[in-house]
Amino acid sequence: MSGRRSLVWLGLTPEPERELPPAVAALRTGAPDAGAEARGPAAAERRRVERLILHGSERSWLRYLAEVTELVTSVADGTASGDRGAALVAGEVVLDHHRMLIGLPGSGYDRTARDRSALETAVRTLRAAAAGTPGTASSAAAAAPASPGEGPTTGSAGTATGAEQRIGLPPWAPPARQRVRASSEAPSADTRTPSTPTPDGDRT
Repeated sequence: MSGRRSLVWLGLTPEPERELPPAVAALRTGAPDAGAEARGPAAAERRRVERLILHGSERSWLRYLAEVTELVTSVADGTASGDRGAALVAGEVVLDHHRMLIGLPGSGYDRTARDRSALETAVRTLRAAAAGTPGTASSAAAAAPASPGEGPTTGSAGTATGAEQRIGLPPWAPPARQRVRASSEAPSADTRTPSTPTPDGDRT
């Protein structure tokens, strides 16, 4: 049996690597995810994510995402206080990730079934709360950038993240939500306007 680490699961990590650290740090500390007090914890969370991507396994990665799921669902159901905007960001990212596991070999999709169901409920709850209270959801994208050489590159889709660059993966994967949106918005096979005949038999 080969002792090489399977890398197929890394194809789903670019978006979580970009978006989870500030949101998860906000949930752990109780500070708004864009607040100055969350920057240190966000940097520490980013380093943890990078270590998992660079040196971990799919199993250890899914254990981390299960931990994030617990944070999200606790805020959504009211058993824990926290930034509901950060919980929504983290919940959507992890839910997208878990749904896309169906395209990978192995048992990851089946192992995350319970968390996927819990996240679907939590995300619905958090979205409803955000819609009912405009302006209360904060944006993880507004969090302070990582220090030079630390964390992912948060450029346009297709840009390799920090861990991807170091592990040698190609920057082919756009964020999961963008891939889903692109497939749902793809034009039909023939979108041309049908031509109509003119009185003299020509077609316009």
